[in-house]
Amino acid sequence: MRNLISAIAISFMALPCFASVNIGDTAPDFTLSDTYGKSHALSDFKGKTVILEWTNHECPFVKKHYGSHNMQNLQEKYTKQDVIWLSIISSAKGKQGAVTPEKANQLTEKRKAHPSFVLFDKDGTTGKTYGAKTTPHMYIINTEGKLIYKGAIDSIPSADKEDIAKATNYIDKAMDEYMSGKTVSETSTVSYGCGIKY
Repeated sequence: MRNLISAIAISFMALPCFASVNIGDTAPDFTLSDTYGKSHALSDFKGKTVILEWTNHECPFVKKHYGSHNMQNLQEKYTKQDVIWLSIISSAKGKQGAVTPEKANQLTEKRKAHPSFVLFDKDGTTGKTYGAKTTPHMYIINTEGKLIYKGAIDSIPSADKEDIAKATNYIDKAMDEYMSGKTVSETSTVSYGCGIKY
């Protein structure tokens, strides 16, 4: 089963990007609604570090990181440091991972998640603009609005919780380097997970 899931992950890693957002580019602006119907633009957070997390609660790879509290721990760690964490749902209506605002709020509460906001990208425009392919797919935007990391959450593309402790956490690594004034040493990796259900 584990080999099958890994094979699925690898097959999705090979999917082409819809757009090309390169490291060092200004992150494309977007405006999306949250679970309470309030609109948020990326430009609203000018001057802050922003982490984007594409998510689908039904994906086994997402379940790995939420079921172990790995994702929640990252969210809490960085939002406490005034980082904006945006969890984005790009699943189209009727497809896996699509939820109502009420269901999304229930998931946040049940999983004790700590995003700044959960946002809906119902037509997939934002995900395709960023080239988001999988759940999870992670991006870090610095205080100048530049993309400094894109790719996987960590270095082991599996759905096994036991692999988390053995993996290099790319988000922690990049954020620790960036927040300590160092150059981010690994800026782009290949994301893994379920293909986003556009």
